[in-house]
Amino acid sequence: MPVLKDITFQAGAGEFLAIVGPSGWGKTTLLRILDGLVAADGGGIRIDGRPVVAPGPDRGFVFQSDSLLPWRTVFDNIGFGLEIQRCARTTSLRAVGDLIKLVGLEGFERYYPHQLSGGMRQRVNLARALAINPDVLLMDEPFASLDAQTRELMQAELLRIWSQERKTVIFITHQIDEAVYLADRVVVFSARPAVVKATIDVDLPRPRPLSVKRQPALLVRVDEIWRMVEEEVRSGLVPRAAREGAEPASG
Repeated sequence: MPVLKDITFQAGAGEFLAIVGPSGWGKTTLLRILDGLVAADGGGIRIDGRPVVAPGPDRGFVFQSDSLLPWRTVFDNIGFGLEIQRCARTTSLRAVGDLIKLVGLEGFERYYPHQLSGGMRQRVNLARALAINPDVLLMDEPFASLDAQTRELMQAELLRIWSQERKTVIFITHQIDEAVYLADRVVVFSARPAVVKATIDVDLPRPRPLSVKRQPALLVRVDEIWRMVEEEVRSGLVPRAAREGAEPASG
């Protein structure tokens, strides 16, 4: 069975777009196609009119796992992409220093990943993706492994950084409240093979403090999207339940 089917959507320059849907039904696959890590069976991806055929410096990828190089310091992890691009050392030093300030890691430049908390490692992960100055930032559940409190703080930090950098962001998450809090629009995927079930505009004003999460306007949007996702989850479970119910009892 195909994972994705006739997926079509656009993200505007500087837009924050979140994608939600049932677990295991194509969201991460889509992100890997957008990055050029996986080839699509059909259709095409374009950034500013240019076809995507392989990974490139116009896209930065923030994985769910921080995937930092354990033998490199914070400073050197952030600058890794610039080394690959053979940037001048003075340019690289200045860029990494600016990013360390941006993500709030001043004073931790010479720390190694094992000396950092989960939230700090994800700050390094984000700064490393931003270091190559991509047009589009692809984020695959970057806060999934964090505890609830750190996750909320990282959401607010991401919005702060995004408001300064204004990168186009495509953000995958299973947390519907996270999607609504962060995004300008939320794309809802159907069950597998996934199609775009709906695209929901989030008309909450910016900037958005964390207190916005308790406001009725946000909760209304969360409930609306949850009903769509629940419908898709149930539609995926019914056939399986029917097959299990049809199996003869043992003994």
